[in-house]
Amino acid sequence: MPATDSDLERLKKAVSGWITLPEEEWNAFAVCWHPVEYRRKTILTAAGEVERYVYFVLEGVQRAYFLGEGRREATLIFSYTGSFSGIADSFQLQQPSRYYLETLTASRLLRLSYADFDRLLGRYPSLERWGRLATSTALSGLMERYIELMTYTAEEKFRVLLTRSPHVLQLIPHKYLASYLGLDPTTFSKLMASVKL
Repeated sequence: MPATDSDLERLKKAVSGWITLPEEEWNAFAVCWHPVEYRRKTILTAAGEVERYVYFVLEGVQRAYFLGEGRREATLIFSYTGSFSGIADSFQLQQPSRYYLETLTASRLLRLSYADFDRLLGRYPSLERWGRLATSTALSGLMERYIELMTYTAEEKFRVLLTRSPHVLQLIPHKYLASYLGLDPTTFSKLMASVKL
């Protein structure tokens, strides 16, 4: 089933945040995105699997997480409506993922296969540039987050999260937000009660 015009317009708007594609390139790109739907708590990619898709989120919330020793989870990143999703390093390198990608809520997505991604980027310079810019933006965000995790206090991490993405408190269960910030749930609850913006 092909993607709807409305869904593709949302995708086009997101891509246009980095680059405006010539019409021929947009049309070739757009036909490769296919709609999929998943129930809540569905594993889209498991550790050890190669990520086969990049996703554009139409509805829902997903998270990537690492499962450490003793089955301790560390939430790495969230994706939600209007953002791209997937295990980026596994997808681009076509190597097994070290992480899991799961839906936290029922999710409606568009997905692009690696085969189509690779073919399109090899053929169209603007799409190759989009892929590079999107990857660079993601890397920049990860580096910024790494600094926050390594140098900020619990309260500073909490304040940054609420300043940057206040809507996540209503979208994402607090235990996952605590994990994302590297805090235990008790500390997160105390901050919820005491920190006002």
